[in-house]
Parts: sequence; structure tokens; C-alpha cells
Amino acid sequence: MTRARPAAGGGRILGVAPERLGRWLDGVAERHGRFADVTASDDAVHVTCADSTTVVLRAPFGWSPEPPLLGTFTAAARQPHRAAVLLVRRGRWAVGVFDGPDLVVSKVDTRQVQGRTVAGGWSQQRFARRRGHQTDAVVASAAETAVRVLLPHAGTVTALFTGGDRGLVDDVLADPRLAALAALRREPALDVGDPTKAVLLETPKQFRAVQVHIIEPDEREERT
Repeated sequence: MTRARPAAGGGRILGVAPERLGRWLDGVAERHGRFADVTASDDAVHVTCADSTTVVLRAPFGWSPEPPLLGTFTAAARQPHRAAVLLVRRGRWAVGVFDGPDLVVSKVDTRQVQGRTVAGGWSQQRFARRRGHQTDAVVASAAETAVRVLLPHAGTVTALFTGGDRGLVDDVLADPRLAALAALRREPALDVGDPTKAVLLETPKQFRAVQVHIIEPDEREERT
């Protein structure tokens, strides 16, 4: 389960692993009463509990509503999908292809980017140019890695998930060779630290999670 965060309009948003969704829904029913109403719209399931708590569920890779709604939604969320991941921060990048939670292929690499300096004048300008060139080199190297590792799988992946420095990620995906992958990019961006192998291996917990927006009665009363 991912960390809950406040939602616009009230309540909170969190991510629930597909394998735990059934148990999580059982817990909601125990705390808030039977599911008085279950409907589907906009590729989401809307649940209203006996105490007026509302829950909206969205599958990470889409879903076609069929009765029984919760049963087919849960089954669809558990289906494995192949996904690509691109993480970029200053001086470090990681790419990988996953089948469900399992890593198929990956590459993690680094390139030095000079840190900040307190010097001013021409020294500061030279530093800024040098640092800019180093950042350009990071983008170019990360793009080459993505072309070599991710692009061969572009025809089989369902989505591309990205994280890190958004500007650098955008620059990498601006490479024309990566257009097929860029077209598969999904939002929101993954919440990650420095792109290490360990961080890459943790990303399925985010991109495979079912997005849940839950509003409990006291939260609804606070908004009125």
C-alpha cells in the first residue's frame, strides 16, 4: 500500500496492491458497513457504504465494466501487464521493463555533474556553462540507455512510467527515437529518490497499485 495523501475536494488518495485489494475492501466493509451502492463510470468503480463513506477505485491499466462490478474489477487489476520505467535525476538514471512485479531487463548508470559553487563573475558563468554541458551529457546518455534497453520492448509494453526530475525526463523523451515509448507515458509521475537499482525494483508498488479515493463521513461534513 502506498502512503495516503490528501485529495482535492476532501478525503485521501492511496494506492492498494492488486493482490491485497479484496482484503482491503473487506476491511472497508467492516469499518463502514455494507456496500449500499456499487456503480461504474469513467473506467472507475464507485462504492457507497452504509455509513455514507464513498470509495472510488481506478485500475492502473484500465478496465471494462462487467457484472459483478467489484469482482471483475479486482480480477482485471490483478492481470499482469508489461510496463517500462524511466527514472532520471541529475547525474543518475535507471531504466527497466517489468512483467507484472517482475523485472525483465534493466540498466542503471551514472555520470558526474559538478555541484554548486559560490564563485561569482566569469568563474560562475564558466561553471554554469560546464554544468549545463554535463547535464546535456546526462540527458544524451540516458536517452542512449533507453534506446538500447527499453526501445526493443516498445511493441510489447502497455505503458511507460517515469520519475525523478521531470525536466530531465522530458528532455530524454524528446529524443525522436523514443517517440513510440513517449506516446505510452502515464501520469502521475512515480515518487522516487535517486535512481538506484533498489529504487527501480520498488517502482511496481506504485505503478501496479489500484488508486483509491476514499471520503469518510467526517471528512464530508468538514467540506460542507
